[in-house]
Amino acid sequence: MFNIKQSLEQLLSDAMAQASGLPDARGNVIYSTRAEFGDYQANGVMAIAKQLKMNPRELASRVLECLADNALIARAEVAGPGFINLFLNNDYLAQQGARFVAQDTPLLEPTSSPQTIVVDYSSPNLAKEMHVGHLRGTIIGDCLVRVLEACGHRVIRQNHVGDWGTQFGMLIAHMESLRAQGDSLTTDLADLESFYRAAKQRFDDEPGFADTARGYVVKLQQGDPACLTAWQTFIDESLTHCEAVYARLGVTLQRADLKPESFYNPELAGIIRQLDEAGLLSVSEGARCVFMEEFKGKEGALLPTIVQKSDGGYLYATTDLAAIQYRAGTLKADRVLYVVDARQSLHFQQVFAIARKAGFAPSSCALEHIAYGTMMGEDGKPFKTRSGDTVKLIDLLEESVRRAHTVVSEKNPGLEEALRQEIASVVGIAAVKYADLSKNRTSDYIFDWNTMLSFEGNTAPYMLYAYARIMSILRRQENTMPAAEAALLLEAAEERSLLLKILQFQETVQVVASEGYPNTLCTYLYELAGVFMRFYEACPVLKAEGALRDSRLSLVSLTAKTLDEGLNLLGLKTLQQM
Repeated sequence: MFNIKQSLEQLLSDAMAQASGLPDARGNVIYSTRAEFGDYQANGVMAIAKQLKMNPRELASRVLECLADNALIARAEVAGPGFINLFLNNDYLAQQGARFVAQDTPLLEPTSSPQTIVVDYSSPNLAKEMHVGHLRGTIIGDCLVRVLEACGHRVIRQNHVGDWGTQFGMLIAHMESLRAQGDSLTTDLADLESFYRAAKQRFDDEPGFADTARGYVVKLQQGDPACLTAWQTFIDESLTHCEAVYARLGVTLQRADLKPESFYNPELAGIIRQLDEAGLLSVSEGARCVFMEEFKGKEGALLPTIVQKSDGGYLYATTDLAAIQYRAGTLKADRVLYVVDARQSLHFQQVFAIARKAGFAPSSCALEHIAYGTMMGEDGKPFKTRSGDTVKLIDLLEESVRRAHTVVSEKNPGLEEALRQEIASVVGIAAVKYADLSKNRTSDYIFDWNTMLSFEGNTAPYMLYAYARIMSILRRQENTMPAAEAALLLEAAEERSLLLKILQFQETVQVVASEGYPNTLCTYLYELAGVFMRFYEACPVLKAEGALRDSRLSLVSLTAKTLDEGLNLLGLKTLQQM
């Protein structure tokens, strides 16, 4: 895969090994913060010099001698206590950029070492409609699967929905009660949240209802046909609601990606048996648990991971262990990513540790918790309605589209209403997604309508407008676009900066694929848009002539191509006009 940073790191590693005599010396390359410090900087010399007890500037000078005569680096210099500033060769940049000018040349080259990667994301509880708490896990997961697939990996989506347990006995009891009264379930199930609340209230307050519900749980676990039919009716209706949200969000999850809790139910007894055979099980107050030395409470007491309750019931940990065994064993995963709330961090640390000790996943299979923080309201508390109710995700999305329509109408009142509605739909959904994805996923963030729908700053409206503006430039020249073999000329600093930024797209996407932070891609795209605006202001495109005009139009086209592909990896649609 074409990756400037990796190429530089390889060159630096070879040069450092040669200069130091240490075969395992590694070059650590970072982006320069200022143009006078070069395009990249290497900062690994000082650690090696300390190890060798020599002057770091002297070692850095030796490294420079070993870097001579390569096509990538035009100039390298020692700075400060031992930094190496790297200036890239313009001819090399132009040559690499020319490879992507052709319309059919992909910006991302697939990895030479593809992996099978399972991504567990979204995973709503089918007892209720999807709410705002499901937003982050759904769109972060969807971004990561898009990125991983673009890098050439085999990605297996897994939607581990909650479709089993005590609450379903409660819901089935309520459903059967309504059926006995002749009520229309189609009408009642249309609002799942209200249906759930009604069932829960009866469970809490109505004499005998809780016992009836528990009886249905037993029947469900025993495979009673009538009970399973009622359960399936509820599941189908729930999934219909989920799929409506996925469609509105533009998420790639399909029903075929479902691997619900019930899928693993037949394997849970075997999981307990294998844990017992591995000598990991202990009994505490009648429950079967796993205790591990690495997990202790504040007073040093071992923390239990309960895998079977005293009444014989299983827990989330048991199901998650079965899922790991299935993903590592049956699916042959090289990596398994769990895009789940950060509040579940301890749970996953324990489950992953147990899975390793029990042999459910080999050391070659990476188990990673892609943790994310909470979306907060202006009061600094988890986002809810003014009355304190949980906000339905579909309602939030529709509200964003309505607000976007108001903004679009104010910005461009001359547009036809149908076009305004189309633009509002794209902008409204993109605003919610981008506001989330542009934040570091591990942090909580404040949900703010005014910020996310602003046309200023690192927002979806700004990014979509930047793309639409670039496309308008290309439309004016669509009949006079340069040939695919047009050379790229880097006469101005702004031309060079733009091309270098475009060529960093590959390495940015690879970082997201490796580390799982979509905000890295958002930051890159925002910076690319800014670099383009500086280029466009300093380097006339439409008034340029000959080869210079062709080169600058090619840079405009490459920028549009990069923005479009990058926004698509985030799960955002682009617009030709706004």
